[in-house]
Amino acid sequence: MTRDWLAIKTTPLTLGIPLLGILLLLQMTALPQRFDYWLFDAEVTTSPAPLSEDVVLVEIDELSLDRLGRWPWPRDIHARLIEKLHAAGADTLVFDILFPEPSPYDAELAAAMRSHGKVVLPLYLSPATRNYLISEQLPTNTLASAAYAMGHAHVELDADGIARGLYLRNGLGDRLWPSLAMAAYNDPETAYVGGESGSAAAFMNIRKHYRAVPLAGEAGTLPSYSYFEVLSEQPAPDRFRGKTVFIGATAPGFGDILPTPFSGLNRPMSGVEFHANSFSALTGNELITPLPRALSIATAVLTIVFLALALPRMRPTRTLMLCLTVTVALVVVHSLLLLGARLWLPIANALLMPFFAFPVASGLRLAMTNRFLNRQLDDLARGPHMALPEPSRRNPAQLLEHFQALLQPRGWWLSEDDDLLSSHQLHAEEIPPLQPDQWLHTNNQSWIQLQRGRKRYTLGLLLPNDLSREAIQRYLRRLPLGAAEQEQKPTKPSENISARIERVKLATDRLNNLQQFIRRSFERMPDGIIVTDELGVIRFANGHIEEWFHEPMPSLAGLPLVRLLEGHDPRETPPWHETVSETLTLNQSRTVDLNIGDKDFLIHFAPFALPDSEQSGIIANISDISELRAQQRQHREAIDFISHDVRSPLVSQLALIEQLKRNPGHIEPGQLEQLGRLARRSYHLAEEFVQLARAEQLTETRFYDCEFLAIVENARDSVSEQAAEKGIHLALQGNEDLWLKGNAELLERAVINLLTNAVQYSPGGSTVSIQVFRAGHQACLTVSDEGSGIAPEELPHLFDRYRRQKSSELSGNHGTGLGLSFVNVVVEKHRGEIAVSSELGEGSAFTLKLPVADPLPNS
Repeated sequence: MTRDWLAIKTTPLTLGIPLLGILLLLQMTALPQRFDYWLFDAEVTTSPAPLSEDVVLVEIDELSLDRLGRWPWPRDIHARLIEKLHAAGADTLVFDILFPEPSPYDAELAAAMRSHGKVVLPLYLSPATRNYLISEQLPTNTLASAAYAMGHAHVELDADGIARGLYLRNGLGDRLWPSLAMAAYNDPETAYVGGESGSAAAFMNIRKHYRAVPLAGEAGTLPSYSYFEVLSEQPAPDRFRGKTVFIGATAPGFGDILPTPFSGLNRPMSGVEFHANSFSALTGNELITPLPRALSIATAVLTIVFLALALPRMRPTRTLMLCLTVTVALVVVHSLLLLGARLWLPIANALLMPFFAFPVASGLRLAMTNRFLNRQLDDLARGPHMALPEPSRRNPAQLLEHFQALLQPRGWWLSEDDDLLSSHQLHAEEIPPLQPDQWLHTNNQSWIQLQRGRKRYTLGLLLPNDLSREAIQRYLRRLPLGAAEQEQKPTKPSENISARIERVKLATDRLNNLQQFIRRSFERMPDGIIVTDELGVIRFANGHIEEWFHEPMPSLAGLPLVRLLEGHDPRETPPWHETVSETLTLNQSRTVDLNIGDKDFLIHFAPFALPDSEQSGIIANISDISELRAQQRQHREAIDFISHDVRSPLVSQLALIEQLKRNPGHIEPGQLEQLGRLARRSYHLAEEFVQLARAEQLTETRFYDCEFLAIVENARDSVSEQAAEKGIHLALQGNEDLWLKGNAELLERAVINLLTNAVQYSPGGSTVSIQVFRAGHQACLTVSDEGSGIAPEELPHLFDRYRRQKSSELSGNHGTGLGLSFVNVVVEKHRGEIAVSSELGEGSAFTLKLPVADPLPNS
């Protein structure tokens, strides 16, 4: 017996609580965050942001450093660059170069900045030295007063070290500076904003309004020009007119590089190019706003609620499909928000829930299934199963008792070692030398020695000395009576699952054996079996139904029983649908005749109901009663024959005898001759009737070796006198001995009937030809006459009982109609065949073919 320590069911509660626990555990790991980063990177790199045409990059590259000298350069060089770009018509200049310390050329640079009018300078927040607090590192006062606007140059690195965005506002305390891109885009009056009074300490680093930057591509995507080339060439209005120019270092030696979603650390992007991408996204309203973390958790909780409500109601095969559908739906929502509305909803928590929901739901279902299977296995172990006790396990005394009931032996012997247990008409001196567990048959005695433990038993049977003896002895040889091998006790599985698998295997084997037994039993039953459901639709049929109705088994399943019956035996009273429906509706059995072709059947409809279920149906048992009906017809025909053919001459005899009694002194010879003729006719009718009955009861147990040519010669001699009276010559052709296994007496009578008919229907002075020959493995006889022949319409009914030819009756040859029927029965009993060919006015020929006893004779 199994114990259910915990009643586990797949419900919204049992599924939702584990998923909520998993969600809480995930918050303690970096997995959801890393997953959100990966999904964000995959989407923004698949669909890069459009690049603004008003953004240009001037790079401090390796060429510029090589031509203009080591960094830092004198600030008059930057002044000349501003003049060049101003002459080229550049709209806004954004420097990503820090100027925190004074320089001799600050005045010249400030003058160039004022002359242009829209130059944005960067600042950064950091401690002046290690021992100082964080502070604002601004450009020199001369440059700051000349700048159009100032913005912070900080770019935020996420937990995985990748730069995906920045804070639009950053500063100390209440003074928040815009980013470089925002400073270049907004009005100078919004260069910085103040917070609420006293909301933060002056030394606190405050950051607000984080935005993810969708890059236009990997490093080098923006149009860029070398600092040296711009400085050394003539102004190029076609490159810079009306554009915002970002100026900064791109040479690797500066160290101002940022890993991005496009490249990671393989090909990092310079800080100035990242700010240029930020400005491009800002002007195109492409910056991405992250949604609050609480909304991400809420999405995960809603996903859990949906899965907990939906999965327990679904079939297991659809659970995986639903989980995949939820996953795809979340990814689609994430993509629409990110690429369409520019909102970043971290969905990793929600996205991981279907992946955990599927195994959790499957585990709950498996636990529930396991619990159910344990109960079913216990029920199966206690239920009946088909197992027959082996004869080898039975006690020898019990074996003898069973043999006595089954075989009815004339005598027996049973001894244990040297002690006699039981005997009858067998004695100790008759026991032959025996081998253990092997039958020894000598004439009609059968002996066996059985070993049971340490005891030796001797069992003997005295069988009837008839034809059944050999069959019984063959049957005894097949019986496994030897001692059964000691079965090894199966080792107990160490794992619980292995024990359950063994129990399932044992229960499955028992069910399979029981199903095989039921199926084979249905197939071996002499009757046809049909099982229908509650609507009269066939759900099972055995092989007899397929054979009798000539319907293939696949077409029978699902076919209404009424349609099957109407298609083969249409009837109006009572109609089949009425019989079938009454069986179901009234729950009453019905028995009806059924005719299929030339066969007669009896169909019995029996309603049934499945236990512990509301399902019901019909079991239709169809019995082949063709032989029974044929016997009934033969019985009626026999009664008609006796009442007419036999009774008629007897009545005539009685009338003639009464006439003789009234006038005993005047008995004429003609009257006596008529009386004798009537008596012979009565005897002949009775003899034919008796011979036919003997032929029908003939079995192969009454067969013996007989020679066919001798049988035909004896039959010819018996008919020779009758032939001589009409002057008919009986010509026998054949000289080969043909040995048969059969009954010579009945075969001779059958040949006599054929010869008698030939003589009777042949004209005087004609010849009846008798040919005996061998054809392959058959002994053949052909009887040919020169009579009037047989009408074609009478040939199919020639061997029917009590059937007389119309032409014979009209010609005055009155018969019983049993002669040829007798011949046909005898031939069939001998596994032979008979054929007839006839032409009107030319005669008839009857041919018998019987199997010979030596199909492969020695040459």
